[in-house]
Amino acid sequence: MTENDAEVKAEPGANPAKAAAQPSRRSLFPLPGLVAISLYLVALALVVVVGVAGQRHDPPLLLILTAGFLAASAGLLLLLRWAWAMAMAAFFLLAIYNLWIFAAQHSGPALVQGLLNLVFFLYLVRPEVRKKLR
Repeated sequence: MTENDAEVKAEPGANPAKAAAQPSRRSLFPLPGLVAISLYLVALALVVVVGVAGQRHDPPLLLILTAGFLAASAGLLLLLRWAWAMAMAAFFLLAIYNLWIFAAQHSGPALVQGLLNLVFFLYLVRPEVRKKLR
């Protein structure tokens, strides 16, 4: 692609130097943090499934959470606003729950997981993330 082709394909009235500086193709994952958050939601879903089917004998009603986690994970990869809202609610509630567990029982793993959920929540609140959602 030559410089003349870039000028022809640029919008009328646009600065040709600015159009040439921008990449021509959209990146596959504009927000890599959302990929990490989606993988974390899938991991949470797997933990719930193992808890229901495994030795912990959690109630089967918790499988509804699994469906929600998986739906939010897939929707985040597609940059959908409803999935963003579901993920934010999940991370906020999980952060509050884990920090409450830490306050009541002084459990170190609950503190780590609560802070991790809080970091993910704060990442999702960023204006750059909200602008990219559909």
